[in-house]
Amino acid sequence: MPGEPQADCLFCKIVSGDVPATIVRETDTTVAFRDINPQAPTHVLVIPKAHYQDAASLAAGAPELCADILREAGAVAADDKVDGTGYRIVFNTGSGAGQTVWHAHAHVLGGRGFNWPPG
Repeated sequence: MPGEPQADCLFCKIVSGDVPATIVRETDTTVAFRDINPQAPTHVLVIPKAHYQDAASLAAGAPELCADILREAGAVAADDKVDGTGYRIVFNTGSGAGQTVWHAHAHVLGGRGFNWPPG
């Protein structure tokens, strides 16, 4: 059921504390932690504590959590001091877009230049 923790979800296990992560921020609704395979000097994942499969199901089921995630993404960028030089927020939705963990999450990337279009 959307919003409910899933026993087989890596990110739900991080939220519950069953799997360790380098947590950089936490609110009542979100957790932000360093990516274990960083693609930039700043690479932090911001996730909702509630389980939603992807960004589309999160937006449909709990739009207020989308705002929480974006607010925390900005706070992560400020904490890592990349807010002045620019940063990217990425939601991968679906395996064709590179989503590998089926729990909605935003990647906050900064600290280096990024090309457009991404790819």
